Amino acid sequence: MSDGIDYGKLMHRAMRGLIQEVLTGVQEHGLPGDHHFFITFDTAHPESELADWLSDRYPNEMTVVMQHWFDNLEVTDEGFGITLNFGDAPERLYIPYDAIKTFVDPSVEFGLRFESQEEDDEDDVPPEPNDDGPSGGEKPTPERKDAEVVSLDRFRK
Repeated sequence: MSDGIDYGKLMHRAMRGLIQEVLTGVQEHGLPGDHHFFITFDTAHPESELADWLSDRYPNEMTVVMQHWFDNLEVTDEGFGITLNFGDAPERLYIPYDAIKTFVDPSVEFGLRFESQEEDDEDDVPPEPNDDGPSGGEKPTPERKDAEVVSLDRFRK
C-alpha cells in the first residue's frame, strides 16, 4: 500500500469518466439544446490521431469545437473518435481522454481543466494564453493561487 491517497489522480479519473459519460449520451442522442463543446487536447500525445497537416499546424495542442457539424462519434473507455470539418475538409480525429487539457460547455458555463504532472512541477507558472487553435484562441486562464490554511484556534472562545 502507498503512503497516502492520491486525490488528484482520483479526481482526474472521475472527471475523465464524466467526459466519457457526456460523450456517450451525445453519441446515442445527439447534442441537446444549445450544448456544444470546446475541447483542447495534446496533439503530441502518443495515442492522439490526426491528419499530418493538422499535427504540423498544431504541434502541441489544438482546440476543436463540437457543435453544428460532426460525424461518426465513437466513444470508448480510452478516448473518442470523431470526424470534424476543417474548412470544408472532413478529418477524422482520435482523442484519448488522457490527452484532454480542457473540456468546456459554454452553454451552461461548465468547464474542466486538466494539468499534467509536468505542468505541476513548473513552480506554478501560469500557462501562456493559447492563440493557435481552430476556435480562434481561448481566454487566458486565471493565475492559480495557493490555498490559505486557516487555524481554527482563532475562532474558538
